[in-house]
Amino acid sequence: MKNTITKIIPITCLLMFAGSAFAQLDEFPRTPDGKPDFSGIWQAMTNAHYDIEPHAAAYGPYPREMGALSAIPASLGVVEGGRIPYNEQGLRQRDANRVDAITKDPLAKCFMPGIPRANYLPFPFQIVQSRDVILIAYEVAEANRILYVDQPELESQVDAWMGHSNAHWEGDTLVVSVSGQMPDSWLDRAGNHHSFQMVVEERWTPAGPNHVNYSATITDPNTFTQPWTVSFPVYRHIGESMQLLEFKCAEFAEEYLYGEWRKEGTPIGNPRQ
Repeated sequence: MKNTITKIIPITCLLMFAGSAFAQLDEFPRTPDGKPDFSGIWQAMTNAHYDIEPHAAAYGPYPREMGALSAIPASLGVVEGGRIPYNEQGLRQRDANRVDAITKDPLAKCFMPGIPRANYLPFPFQIVQSRDVILIAYEVAEANRILYVDQPELESQVDAWMGHSNAHWEGDTLVVSVSGQMPDSWLDRAGNHHSFQMVVEERWTPAGPNHVNYSATITDPNTFTQPWTVSFPVYRHIGESMQLLEFKCAEFAEEYLYGEWRKEGTPIGNPRQ
């Protein structure tokens, strides 16, 4: 009798957990045609924008001037398996990028971040969903992209900073193929990079009423020895007053790009109110 009870308890717990998981998934909003409705404002809670690989805390740029304010926090990373499988040429380029990466990062010049980087920057993004197209608007650099759902005939005609996104449904998972991205964007502040051959397969899978399991598999034979994946949860903001705010970073990049031509004594920007 005792052994029977011992065996029943784990099974009961498993069934309760499974029932709870299904109940949470049932609470995820749905469109009139029964698909998961991703509409809302989302944000990743991760330090992957510093370095998508695992890393210890470290000095940041200008430690004498900024001290701990510029320090890089530790992170477990978001790369499955821990390390990016660079080929020899790709690794050399990554190492070269890391030399003075703070000034080489294209984001410092307010270039659009590309995919998947836009999804784990410390800025929110908003999804507006319809049956045939899904718009994702990012707060950073006012970047945006359109996901064309079940329209495989629509292909990218030219490369773009945010690429071209074709999407389809696999059950409750939204699968997005992103191609045609500019080769100049980076994957983080640590110099991790890609080439023009990169294709990204995103998977957006509901995991609870207000969070999604996100993964992006990167294929780029010009840079990596094999496909590899980043994965992390993304959370929906539930505050009624939440909205995207204006962050036109171009004006903050002007001093970085053109400051050497500023007239001596001219103030930078506007005084804080």
